Amino acid sequence: MTTSNTGSGDVDPAVREELARLRDSIDNIDAAVVHMLAERFKATQQVGHLKAHHQLPPADPAREARQIERLRTLAENAKLDPAFAEKFLNFIIAEVIRHHERIAEDTVNGSAPLAD
Repeated sequence: MTTSNTGSGDVDPAVREELARLRDSIDNIDAAVVHMLAERFKATQQVGHLKAHHQLPPADPAREARQIERLRTLAENAKLDPAFAEKFLNFIIAEVIRHHERIAEDTVNGSAPLAD
């Protein structure tokens, strides 16, 4: 596929169509990622409530290390940069721990709702 860009900003209609098709696919994937993250955070919220009610620490470094290794392996198998996958998971883990700390604090203060 080639562009017929003549300097005036014209783009071959076939290129525009292919870009639109690829971008639609990217948009669908982004939507799926957001929905999957929402489901993940619903589950981790329940974990946070369970931990708080049983006075367990918000973080679990041993599990986090296992998850990182697991995700790095998954990334390698999927031909995704394992370092990127690890950074992404570390970002999510940090957010989950922050939520668990807030839930624990709310539980101690008597303002945490019960987990669904």
